Amino acid sequence: MDATELLDLCLGFPGAWPDNPWDHEYPVIKVGEPGKIFAFVGADSVGVKAGPNRDVADEWLNRFPEDASVMAYIGRSGWNSLSLVGGIPHDELVEAVETSYRIVVGGLAKKHRPMGWDSVGEDR
Repeated sequence: MDATELLDLCLGFPGAWPDNPWDHEYPVIKVGEPGKIFAFVGADSVGVKAGPNRDVADEWLNRFPEDASVMAYIGRSGWNSLSLVGGIPHDELVEAVETSYRIVVGGLAKKHRPMGWDSVGEDR
């Protein structure tokens, strides 16, 4: 997976939109209003909410020690950086982004959740 494919995946989710609050080369992808980040897009990595807590997110670190790392500053909340070009299979990267989306949207007030959000990932 490359950054373009990752962006296409993320922006295909209901209510997803790009934002660039830090003027980086790649945007973050947000959902809902006022906008909660569910993916930090990079040239060769993606930052995702890998689990509802650090213990669950650590499963990625155990399975892919060379390709997964705790994100700086927000890692304690379950955020990991996953390599797009390493040993993590494509379908697992897709699943990680879908999981991040579902966790973040699930935490939004019901009035801010986009229609159809709960069906993301069900067709796999």
